[in-house]
Amino acid sequence: MHSSRNVLLTLTVAITIVVGVAVGAYAQNQLQLSEVPASALVTKTVTAVGYQVGAGGTKVNMVATDLMAGATGDAKVEIKSKASTAAVEISVKGLKTPSSIGAEFLTFVAWAVTPEGRAGNLGEILLNKNGDGKLDATASAQTFSLIITAEPYFAVRFPSEMVVMQSEATKNTKGKIFPVSEYKLMRRSQYEKLGNPLALTPDLKAAPLQIYEARNAIDIAKSHQAAKYAPDIFSKAEASLKMAENALGPKDNWNNVVSLARQTCQFSEDARLLTLQKQEAERIENEKLAAAAAAKSAAEAKAAAEAAEAKRIADQKAADAKAKAAAELAAQQAKAKAELEAQQAKAAAEIAAQEAARKQAEQEKAELRAKLLEQFNRVLPTTDSPRGLIVNMGDVLFDISKANLRPDAQIALAKLSGIILNYPSLQLSIEGYTDSTGTVEFNQTLSEKRADAVQDFLVSQGLSASSLTAKGFGPADPVADNKTAAGRQKNRRVQIVVSGEVIGTSIGTKTN
Repeated sequence: MHSSRNVLLTLTVAITIVVGVAVGAYAQNQLQLSEVPASALVTKTVTAVGYQVGAGGTKVNMVATDLMAGATGDAKVEIKSKASTAAVEISVKGLKTPSSIGAEFLTFVAWAVTPEGRAGNLGEILLNKNGDGKLDATASAQTFSLIITAEPYFAVRFPSEMVVMQSEATKNTKGKIFPVSEYKLMRRSQYEKLGNPLALTPDLKAAPLQIYEARNAIDIAKSHQAAKYAPDIFSKAEASLKMAENALGPKDNWNNVVSLARQTCQFSEDARLLTLQKQEAERIENEKLAAAAAAKSAAEAKAAAEAAEAKRIADQKAADAKAKAAAELAAQQAKAKAELEAQQAKAAAEIAAQEAARKQAEQEKAELRAKLLEQFNRVLPTTDSPRGLIVNMGDVLFDISKANLRPDAQIALAKLSGIILNYPSLQLSIEGYTDSTGTVEFNQTLSEKRADAVQDFLVSQGLSASSLTAKGFGPADPVADNKTAAGRQKNRRVQIVVSGEVIGTSIGTKTN
């Protein structure tokens, strides 16, 4: 598949080496690490060269990594006197197409990496049919390393971890070597299975490569929920792509198409990064809220314990005072009576304390039950019953007439298990039901398989198998009239009965 894709990708590219166009000045493409969540990044090490100002051009080798074994290349770097930027001429040979690494990758991008680990986008390297390409660019730094990465589109503001080539000084290179101990790369998972989801091979006779990059950029931004978190920028990206698609026609007009497509990529990348920032801020805020709630709960529990202890001490002091007063009044003649009264007072205090503790325990169970009911309802419809909390999974969460859990069902069950894991003593009874259509044997088997599928998934999420039971009941115990379609849909369900002493109820066993 890769070889055919390589042929198609290079059919409309000029036989002579194509020179890539730089994205812009190095400083304009810098990305602050705070803009990207740490979970989206990996780190690597490399060496940089401090190039001499006014020393004329000097060369470094471009060495291929295992991703692109066999490729060769070099780069000429020159910093003229009084210049604050470096002229970079990169030449590579024998590169395979980016899609040979993964369908989500459509182009190669060159980067300048400073000793501080900052990476600047120097531009896109386009290949001829032999896998050769060149790029003339400008880096606004004097000390840097050069790397080439596979990317889903040219306008990425941060290099992916798919490094195909990196610079290496030769014995004739003019400059001082500096270590770059850590520089950041975007994890492949940020693009994998998101860009080019159908793994379509670009048809460069019908449209320029930049159109495919623009579509890729839109798909990736949309998959990260850019429409929700960065609607203004994402809408501009979609509008720009629409104009580019509308402008497609004779190749004589492709310059305008390419310009609109590149603009689409830049808008999409901005929308994707803004989405990552907002999602990270949302995650941090949720963690803060959860921590605050936990702290409040702990404070309330401590206050309740201190109040109970204060009451116990007060009751004890009152009982002691009463006994002492009785003893003083009765003196020696009432000693026996005083001792009896003291014992009775102590017993009463103990009973009162036990009763208070019992009521407190019952209250805590009721509060936890209400809390779980609320949390479960956020995930799936849940009702309270004498048997426990009943979580209802409708038929739409399974494939039709099958026990396969749909993605929405898996997400909901994953959230549900995340809540239940906090309370190991809870017991779950999983019950499958069907409507009355079909044979009894089919309905019984389907209800059992659906119940088992839910049980297996919950166990995969970390719940103890010993706390779960699963059983199918076929068409038994309908909750609606099987004569109507709406009623039959309600009867096709899986119920998860959540119970346990911690919420004030023992698990209820349902017989067939």
